[in-house]
Amino acid sequence: MAGKFISFEGPDGAGKTSVIKILGDELQAKLGNQLMLTREPGGNSISEAIRQIILDPKNTQMDARTEALLYAAARRQHLVEQIIPALDRGQVVLCDRYVDSSIAYQGAGREIGEREVWNMNQFAIDGLEPDLTIYLDIKSEEGIRRIMEHRTGEINRLDVEQLEFHQRVRQSYLHLQRAYPQRIKLIDASQPLDVVISMVKKTILQKYPNLF
Repeated sequence: MAGKFISFEGPDGAGKTSVIKILGDELQAKLGNQLMLTREPGGNSISEAIRQIILDPKNTQMDARTEALLYAAARRQHLVEQIIPALDRGQVVLCDRYVDSSIAYQGAGREIGEREVWNMNQFAIDGLEPDLTIYLDIKSEEGIRRIMEHRTGEINRLDVEQLEFHQRVRQSYLHLQRAYPQRIKLIDASQPLDVVISMVKKTILQKYPNLF
């Protein structure tokens, strides 16, 4: 595949949405239709429908393995409809979350097993991993504070989890970053947004010197 696949990960409250929007706007001006911005779960009608089911706060009885399987199903559809065709066309893909999220949130957060969730997702992704993953790290307490202070939209099922859930998620992310340091690059997201943006750009440019 000729394209570039960059994923963005981080606990809730790390500021992924803001970072991706700012970087996306800058890259859009340079790359035009050679840039694809997308998210998981989502990106197409089937995956967006699955997203609504997963995040609906009324679905309190959803089993943890059911949740993980739904994420994997949405991911597969996202790949075949959006990501793989974009990479084949040589586009730059910026994706808000990918498999690492499932490992951290379902594997560790829901305590159904990080290895189990990784193995489950191999069928969905068929070996396709990001070329680069930007991990925005923030302490769980600060992430939750940001969510409560700044989020104005609906509160989903993951937002209402207890502190211990978010701490497990963060520790899983940190474990993944230590295990795959060549792919996953850690950025301290507790810093001011302009500093975070600068560090993310510097990290991306180390791999793709002419992207910005």
